[in-house]
Amino acid sequence: MTPVLELRDLQTSFEMPEGTVHALRELSLSVSRGEILGLVGESGSGKSLTGFSINRLISPPGRVTKGEVRLHGRDILPLPDSEMRKLRGRKIAMIFQDPMMTLNPVLRIETQIRDVLLAHEKLSKSEVRARALAALDEVGIPAPEERLRVYPHQLSGGMRQRVAIAIALLHKPDLVIADEPTTALDVTIQGQILALVQRLCRDRGTALIWISHDLAVVAGLADRIAVMYAGRIVEEGPIDDILDAPAHPYTRGLIDSVPVPGQRGGRLRQIPGRMPALTDLPTGCAFAPRCARATENCAEVPQLMPFGEDRKVRCVHPLAAGEAA
Repeated sequence: MTPVLELRDLQTSFEMPEGTVHALRELSLSVSRGEILGLVGESGSGKSLTGFSINRLISPPGRVTKGEVRLHGRDILPLPDSEMRKLRGRKIAMIFQDPMMTLNPVLRIETQIRDVLLAHEKLSKSEVRARALAALDEVGIPAPEERLRVYPHQLSGGMRQRVAIAIALLHKPDLVIADEPTTALDVTIQGQILALVQRLCRDRGTALIWISHDLAVVAGLADRIAVMYAGRIVEEGPIDDILDAPAHPYTRGLIDSVPVPGQRGGRLRQIPGRMPALTDLPTGCAFAPRCARATENCAEVPQLMPFGEDRKVRCVHPLAAGEAA
């Protein structure tokens, strides 16, 4: 079966005064119908940039300089802007961390939903209203008739995010990219949003890329996980396999840094150092300066290689099951 989305050696670069910076390099991954892929890593690892690159929302001085973005087997990178606009919102939707990036503060909710619907479909006024009410009801917004008449600032953060999700799903897109959409919400609302998104993906067969730095959230949501570091994927595979037995020292470090319930008073484990600037990457493995397992063999950039069943890792010294980094 052809994946809904397939990235092949994607590279996104920025022309800076100090030279060309490759912010994404050799990025290859896929997501299938009804599948949820968690894309995780520290801030600056390239997670959000991946979502923007897929949607072709990179502005100068940045641009995608290499690779393919295949939607149902069709490379969409060469498409003219007019054709790409037809895909955004209809086939590919994006949910942002801050719903106010999606919602216009001076327009009522009904007006915003109407504009999104009419951008891709010819509908009567009554059809637009019916679709708008159904969309709000589907994401669990109470009294949808009243909510259509309000402005975004009159809604709570959780309600605004539900509206943003409703708008993203209006045209039943094949692919949704969610860029840390629950980070600013409290735990209860976060749980409701996660359950909602998971249900909608299962019911509709929508492919979802969930971008997050929170492993706890991804653990309860995703089917597979891809771990990013300095613009590259360093480990990929089924979520349970990787969380139970990570192969890359960086993944092990991320997992160990998550607080464990019931263990009060102990020190949190940290990954030493910090992620290098993309303008000053070390020779070879980018994680080597922070890695206790680094040797002279790490002086060359490792390839993303198969590791066991349905897994890949970019490391010349992968961890054995249960081994500490």
